[in-house]
Amino acid sequence: MSAALQVDLTFDQVLALVRQLPRQEKIKLTKELEKEGIETKLSGLLDTFRTDELSLDTINEEVEIVRQQMYDSQKH
Repeated sequence: MSAALQVDLTFDQVLALVRQLPRQEKIKLTKELEKEGIETKLSGLLDTFRTDELSLDTINEEVEIVRQQMYDSQKH
């Protein structure tokens, strides 16, 4: 059985706790915070480009057009 504990802390209190951590723990915390920020940005970016209007067939057609253009430009 586990019990959840919730503590309300201000930013300054959290900062004071972080400053007490050993250097290696601060580095680990920094990496976790960076990862969380990157995941949030990536999720937002993916949501921006998500669409139901784009099918795999449409993508393949565009790829073939670009390939043909590249091939044609190499011949000249």
